Amino acid sequence: MTTVTRQYQEFILDLLAPLVPQARRMFSGVGLFHRSVMFGLLVRDAFYLRVDERTREKFEDAGSGPFTYDRAGRTVRLTAYYEVPEVLLDQPEQLLEWARDAVAVAQAVKRR
Repeated sequence: MTTVTRQYQEFILDLLAPLVPQARRMFSGVGLFHRSVMFGLLVRDAFYLRVDERTREKFEDAGSGPFTYDRAGRTVRLTAYYEVPEVLLDQPEQLLEWARDAVAVAQAVKRR
C-alpha cells in the first residue's frame, strides 16, 4: 500500500470542513474521525466512507466497491468501508450528506 498524499488529504478535509473532521495516521492510510468515531478512510489517494446495510446500496448503485487490500497473496475485503464515487468530489453538498450518513453509521456501531 502506498500512503496518502498530503495534497489529497487536504483536499478531502477541505470538502468535509463543515463536519470538522480529524485525520489520524493509521498504518499507511488516514482515518477520518468526527468526535470519537471513525467515519472515513483515506488510502492510496482514495476516499472511503463507513457503510451499513442501509447505506451500502447507494454506493453499489453508484458502482463503488468496498475497501480491499492484499495480504499474504490474497485480497481482503473490508466491507464496512466503500469507496466514495468520484462524481461526489465535485458535488460538495451531496458529499456532505453521504459523509453525515457515514458518521451516523459509525455512531450506531459504537453504541452497540
